[in-house]
Amino acid sequence: MRTSTLIKLVIIVVVIAVFGSYTLPTFLGKQKARQLPSYMPKDRINLGLDLKGGMYLVLGVETNKAVFAVLSRVAANLKKQFLNAKIAYDKIYVDKNNVITISLVDSNDKDRALDLITNNLPNYKIVSDGLPIKIKLKDVIEQKIKKEAVNQAINVIRNRVDQFGVTEPTIVKSGENHIVVELPGIKDANRAVRLIGKTARLELHLVDDSVSIDDALNGKLPPDDEILYEIKRDPTTGEVSKIPFVVKKDVVLTGNMITNATVRFGGTLNQPYVAFELNSQGARIFANFTASHIGKRLAIVLDNVVYSAPVIQSRIGGGRGQITGGFTLQQAHDLAIVLRSGSLPAPVKVLQKVTIGPSLGKISIEKGTKAMIFGSLAVILFMIFYYRLSGLLADFAMAANVLIILGALAMFNATLTLPGLAGIALTIGMAVDANVLIYERIREELLIGRSIYDAVETGYARAFITIFDANITTLIVALVLYQFGSGPVKGFAVTMSIGLLANMFTAVTFTKTIFEIVLDKFKPKKLSI
Repeated sequence: MRTSTLIKLVIIVVVIAVFGSYTLPTFLGKQKARQLPSYMPKDRINLGLDLKGGMYLVLGVETNKAVFAVLSRVAANLKKQFLNAKIAYDKIYVDKNNVITISLVDSNDKDRALDLITNNLPNYKIVSDGLPIKIKLKDVIEQKIKKEAVNQAINVIRNRVDQFGVTEPTIVKSGENHIVVELPGIKDANRAVRLIGKTARLELHLVDDSVSIDDALNGKLPPDDEILYEIKRDPTTGEVSKIPFVVKKDVVLTGNMITNATVRFGGTLNQPYVAFELNSQGARIFANFTASHIGKRLAIVLDNVVYSAPVIQSRIGGGRGQITGGFTLQQAHDLAIVLRSGSLPAPVKVLQKVTIGPSLGKISIEKGTKAMIFGSLAVILFMIFYYRLSGLLADFAMAANVLIILGALAMFNATLTLPGLAGIALTIGMAVDANVLIYERIREELLIGRSIYDAVETGYARAFITIFDANITTLIVALVLYQFGSGPVKGFAVTMSIGLLANMFTAVTFTKTIFEIVLDKFKPKKLSI
């Protein structure tokens, strides 16, 4: 055997062994795959929603509300700065256009107010320097906040999904403010939507007991107060009632300072509640606030709903608190998850929801597998019938092609979808087509009287250009599909791209090496083609 042939044979064996080892865990299953030696890969091929079943969500992030939240904090901070600078103001608020409006008591303070804004708020521009003064974020900064809101929402949702127990989720940004979430194998779709979409903005507000509830409901509400409601549900009748609270708009603490949240049981009925722990900054603020407000009520507010409003009996140190509200165990567990993973920077809306049952995914797998098996069998039998032993060699090359595709999918932790199966089927056809080109060229060379060895060499050499051209042009199309296509189209493009690259190896190097070994060792007088 020639040295070049031996080198190519070693490369073929190594390639098939490597990709075969990556394919093995998928066919063995999870349990048996864990029993493989430590040096063997354990990654399995991920199945897409159309094969495994699950849920597909498109979420829209309300980025304008993220900007509004930032502006609200700045407006609250401006009030403190104006008080320190002894600049009397009537109102400082954020309007619906995300503009901070500042009404001064004395117009003579306008210049000092403008100087304070210019010096302390470099990211803001003055829209109106008259009275009232109006300022807003610079466009670049506003876009940055919106972009960060989407990225932060992706991280928060990913943390929630991971704690929810979904394996192999896909959570990616789509466009400027959309997020695509794929949850394979999800069973309770409604619970998942509630968990993902919950803003979970935890805030602690001081209850203003100096204001009558009746006066507040009739519009007599101080500018620094707001009305929030506690929602009560009668466990016997299921009747829902709303209890109003007048609370200060200023936030004592936010959920951003929570480091942990767990489900515990207590009370007269031993009901579940959520206990939370604060970081050092939150613990210090909480301790100082409770020490100076003994006898007052502190409302625990989640997403603008009051869950409880206990009276502060004494200074609360240690940075611990609890949220009660007649939770079921699952509700308490989900609340703990969203508090641990953090609040969303802005509300999200479910724009599209598609649920695929596992039975549909199973049917898709069965039909796709049957189509590939029957199609492959038809190709195998045709190649053997038409090209005899050379056709059988082409069939082995086709099998190696499929092995490399599946191994590559497992190696790169890619997801196999129904369009991906179509891509594999297409590459099988192209693999056979490449061998047909080669074999027909060899036949032509044999007919004009060339020796078997020369016919094989010439057939491969002259067919290579055509095969290379066909595969490269198709690969370019596949790359374009991957770049600009959606999820299913990308699945098709991935398997087709891998298959085309594998085809260049199996249709040329693999089969030619076997031909060279047979011709060198057996020196046949007639080629079975």
